[in-house]
Amino acid sequence: MSPRTLARLTAAFSLFTLIGGVVAQGFIANALVSPRDAALTATNILGQRQLYLLGFTIFLVEMASNIATVTLFYVLLRPVNRTAALVSLVFGLVGCTIKTLARAFYYAPLLILGGADYLNVYSLGQLQALALLAIKINNVMAGIALVFLGVCTIFQGYLIIKSTFLPRLLGVIAVVSGFGWLSYLYPPLGRALFYYLVVVAMLGLVLTAGWLLVRGVDEQRWRELSSKTAA
Repeated sequence: MSPRTLARLTAAFSLFTLIGGVVAQGFIANALVSPRDAALTATNILGQRQLYLLGFTIFLVEMASNIATVTLFYVLLRPVNRTAALVSLVFGLVGCTIKTLARAFYYAPLLILGGADYLNVYSLGQLQALALLAIKINNVMAGIALVFLGVCTIFQGYLIIKSTFLPRLLGVIAVVSGFGWLSYLYPPLGRALFYYLVVVAMLGLVLTAGWLLVRGVDEQRWRELSSKTAA
């Protein structure tokens, strides 16, 4: 695979990840889930079950794209520093795994509110509370994943800065964004800063993906570094 093709694939999967997250979380989950009203949340989920299920499907597509993005960035940036690229890959895959597992709790309300006979031991109010609790666990686990993805992004940014085949500004934005996600080491702080962090992350992602799609990488410099790394 040529460096240019590799760059464009990385950009495409990055954009799939961004679009999937925005649609699933911003337009579906946020519209159906009321964080402080279990009864309303349950009513919304049961009333728009297919839409909620579509959100789950998009979340899985998002995470599949994220895994591909992390892996392709490893291949793209490996010529700069193999060890740093490997650290970025491992943290990224751990973050993706945690976030993917979190989506099982997002799906759980469909089972809890599904009307199965073995759930008759619980009252309606209890089932609604359990459904909202499952969604909140999903959110907490997603926050934990952001810490690992933040470390991944910091190393990616460092590698971009050192690469000489990509603009350093893209690396600087990535490093700033990655350190921002580390605010989830103290979840209340992360939640308070979330929308600011999203703006920085989206800016970095769009700029990087746009550059990789339109300009790609300096192929001669990439091949020179790749040869040195192989040697």
